[in-house]
Amino acid sequence: MELRQLQYFLVVAEHLHFGRAADALRMSQPPLTVAIKKLEQELGVQLFSRTTRSVELTPAGRAYRERISPLLADLERANHELTEVGLGLRGRIAVGFVSSASYAALPGAIRLFRERRPNVDLALHPLTTNEQIDQLLEGKLDLGILRDPGPVPGLVLTEVHAEPLVVVLQAGHRLAGQAELEIEQLLGEGFVLFPYKHMSGFFALVHSLFDGFAPPRIVERAIHQETILGLVAAGLGVSILPASVARFHMPGVLFRPLAGDPRSALYSATSTANPAAAVFGQCLQEAAGDA
Repeated sequence: MELRQLQYFLVVAEHLHFGRAADALRMSQPPLTVAIKKLEQELGVQLFSRTTRSVELTPAGRAYRERISPLLADLERANHELTEVGLGLRGRIAVGFVSSASYAALPGAIRLFRERRPNVDLALHPLTTNEQIDQLLEGKLDLGILRDPGPVPGLVLTEVHAEPLVVVLQAGHRLAGQAELEIEQLLGEGFVLFPYKHMSGFFALVHSLFDGFAPPRIVERAIHQETILGLVAAGLGVSILPASVARFHMPGVLFRPLAGDPRSALYSATSTANPAAAVFGQCLQEAAGDA
C-alpha cells in the first residue's frame, strides 16, 4: 500500500466521481481507477459502490475514510512542521552563556529572538566558557556565548561584543580614590579570579596584563562574577573583570578602569548549521550593537 493510494481514495470519496477526482488530482481517469481497485484488493473490501450513473461509498469505505482522513491530516501537519524546523521557524535550541553575558547582549538577544521565532523553544544554560566548549563539541548546545575563548577546532567563533577591563576594589581599599589604575599599582595584591580550567582564555588574558611583572597572586577562585564581587566586598582581595559587571549593583565594591584600555570580548560559538541558532546569533549581534 502506498501513500498516494490513500490520497487518491480520499479525493474520490470527496467528489464521488472518478472523472472529477482525476481532474482534481491532475491525472487521467484510467490510472486513478486502477489505483483504487488495487487498494480495494489489498484491503480485501469494496470501498465504493459503482454504477454507470453514480459512485457511492460503501459502509467499509465510510469507515475507512473516517480513520484515514485524520491520519493524513496529521501527516501533512508533521511534514509542514518538519519544513519549518528545517527553516529555523520551529523547534528547540539550547544556548549556553557565561554569566557576564547577562549584563551585556543576552537580554536584548532573547527579546529579539522571541519576537522573530515565537515557535522555537529557547533553553538557556549558564555555563563557563570551557564547559560550553565541551558541550558544543558534544552536540549538547546549539550556540554558546563565550568569554575570550581563543581558537577552538570544530567551532565557528564570531566576536559579539568587546569591552574594557576594570579593577574591582573593596570600597575602602587604599586605591579607591584613584580614577584610573596602572597594573604596577596592583602588584602584591591578592586576586580573586575565575579558575583556569573553567575560563582559561580570560584567565590567560588577565595574566598577560602582568607581562614583565610578577604574576598575580591568586587568593581565591570563583566561577560566577557575582561570587567574585561578594568576595571582593568582603575584603578577600581585588579582581579584574569585564566592565559590564558594573551593571550588577553590589554594595561595598568599586570599579576602576585600567590604563591602556585592555579589552575582553564575548564570542558566539556554533558547531552545527542550525538555522534557528543562526537567527539567535544575529539577534545577539544586533543586541550587542544596541548595548
